[in-house]
Amino acid sequence: MAGGRREKRLLSYSCILLIAIAGMERFAFKGVASNLVTYLTDVVNMSNSSAAKTVNNWCGFTSMLPLFIAPFADSYLHRYSTILASSFLYVMGLVALTSSASAWERSSAKRTRSTSFLFWSLCLISLGQGGYNSSLQAFGADQLDEEEELPTSKEEQKSNTKSLFFQWWYFGVCSGSLLGVTLMSYIQDTFGWVLGFAIPSMAMIVSIAFFSLGSRIYIYKQVDNMGNKPIASIVMSIKASASKLLRGKIALPNVNDMVELELQEKPLCEQNKGSVEGLDKNSQSGTYLLENAKVVLRLLPIWTMLLMFAVIFQLPATFFTKQGMTMKRNIGSDFQIPPATLQSAITMSIILLMPIYDRVLIPIAQLITRGKNGINVLQRMGIGMFLSIIAMIIAAIVETERLKISRRREVLESHSKTVPLSIFWLLPQYILLGISDIFTVVGMQEFFYTEVPVRMRTMAFALYNSVFGVGSFVSALLITIVEDLTKTKGDNSWFSDNMSEARLDKYYWFLALASASSLLLYIVLCRCYTSRRSLEN
Repeated sequence: MAGGRREKRLLSYSCILLIAIAGMERFAFKGVASNLVTYLTDVVNMSNSSAAKTVNNWCGFTSMLPLFIAPFADSYLHRYSTILASSFLYVMGLVALTSSASAWERSSAKRTRSTSFLFWSLCLISLGQGGYNSSLQAFGADQLDEEEELPTSKEEQKSNTKSLFFQWWYFGVCSGSLLGVTLMSYIQDTFGWVLGFAIPSMAMIVSIAFFSLGSRIYIYKQVDNMGNKPIASIVMSIKASASKLLRGKIALPNVNDMVELELQEKPLCEQNKGSVEGLDKNSQSGTYLLENAKVVLRLLPIWTMLLMFAVIFQLPATFFTKQGMTMKRNIGSDFQIPPATLQSAITMSIILLMPIYDRVLIPIAQLITRGKNGINVLQRMGIGMFLSIIAMIIAAIVETERLKISRRREVLESHSKTVPLSIFWLLPQYILLGISDIFTVVGMQEFFYTEVPVRMRTMAFALYNSVFGVGSFVSALLITIVEDLTKTKGDNSWFSDNMSEARLDKYYWFLALASASSLLLYIVLCRCYTSRRSLEN
């Protein structure tokens, strides 16, 4: 009966529950991260550049951790247990952050202790999310496996189900992000930071309760034999290779090794149980691990070209928000829009335009290209990168206009810090980033999931997260370099605390140029890239 119900549904109940839980986690995270730069500048009294670098470094650290935790999760831990343990750390970090805000609010004399406690709280959140996100998404993808391995499944149906899962997963994530950005930034600006951090903590606790209640309907898939533990296998392979080198026993592979080499490629894509079992028996061999390493290394050039896209995506939570604080934010006579709320335009555009992508853009692309999927994953990511460059150009033009008006008011000796330019002039750049997100981010998830070995799926989502992690660090590094190069005696840098003297427009033009160069290299690499499925054929 259960199997019959599953055949009628494209996504199982367990998938839908995990998508909802992922949305709740995004609500909690975005409720903290989206307005953190305002907290650091207004409460902790950091400079604009220091606050931006702190947020970028924290986001980078948070996104990079899955890359180091994922191999251990794949090797030694059950994904279900990893999610529960990570959730506990996550909640501890959020509760500690709320306590830090409360201590800061009560007494300014405890600033040193509160600052260190604040950073330790953020580290706990990072550690919790490091094991949580990639494991949760891999666990969600596991819910598809049983259905996809049925003998009646077709390759096209598998691909459609995976694409549907990733799109709805991203839809759930964006819905949670939208609520976190809009609701929490308003509460933080209006009712204070203690309540503003306490609500995300409660949301995360509720998500853990829902996750635990769904234990009976989940599909549990975990490889238990030693051969499928990447870290142990790699260590054993290195020991065996070193032993051979020391003894001088390097020889051509024998017939059995050649048979093993032929077998090992197919299970990387097709989840045929017999093939996988045969491969697992020989998975400690150096040849097997070398081929798996080659698969991952093949992704490195594409991964590198995506970094500038990730750099641009750090701006809405940092400099875009600081721009908005200087602009006219009134709606009516009393209500003021919190600047961080405009980040919701990104998620709103994703939620509203995702159905249009499936029902309008893809059919048009199918007519033009005469292909089943319309555009492939690499083309999808490239279109998103191009749109992010257009967003940067628009951001530079709007910032140039804001500076002109600000300086004109200085000449007229106006003492108001608010520029009479509506904050809604920032909307086009936010919306374009949201549209680019539909193409690139969803494409990245599918690309890494499809191109890595099946038994390294948690690592696939860690690779995706690591793009934004390294991108955050690159963003912080660029800010430091540009600040040092543009700061001269008596003059402020491009990131001056006085937004009338800052030159964010020049920084945006610089990012547009760097991203355009990255896109050109990406196009060249895509022409040379061969997908795993093509290699099989």
